[in-house]
Amino acid sequence: MTSLAQTLHEWMRIIMRHSMRNFILYAKEKNYSMAQLNALFRIHHKGACGVSDLGEEMGVTSAAASQLLEKLVQQGLVIRSEDPNDRRNKLITLTAEGQRIIQESMAARQGWLTRLAELLTSEEQEQVNAALQLLIEKTALLDAETAAWQGD
Repeated sequence: MTSLAQTLHEWMRIIMRHSMRNFILYAKEKNYSMAQLNALFRIHHKGACGVSDLGEEMGVTSAAASQLLEKLVQQGLVIRSEDPNDRRNKLITLTAEGQRIIQESMAARQGWLTRLAELLTSEEQEQVNAALQLLIEKTALLDAETAAWQGD
């Protein structure tokens, strides 16, 4: 493994440790389970979706997803409404409170990055920014290669 690859691995370890620690602390403080937050994030990213779609996305049965969603409905974080395309199905969407929880949890995960950036001098911030922009560009190339390989 190259020196750069080792450094990237170490950086990822640090990011994940800080990010997940703050996310878990947020969940405990607000009394949400990781499964509940996972469901909220999946609904946030997917948009309105059905119970079976959410269950499939989360890797659980529709019954388990339905049970989890019932608690989220009771907490006022999601709403179930009739699917206009198929009245037998229900669509799940986030409420304003559910959206707020998503925003707060993301801020909790990422807050330490702001503090880290403040520790850097202006020159260091420019150097890190340039390096990260380059990594973002190269990642886009990898994503394009993966999409082409998978036939997306």
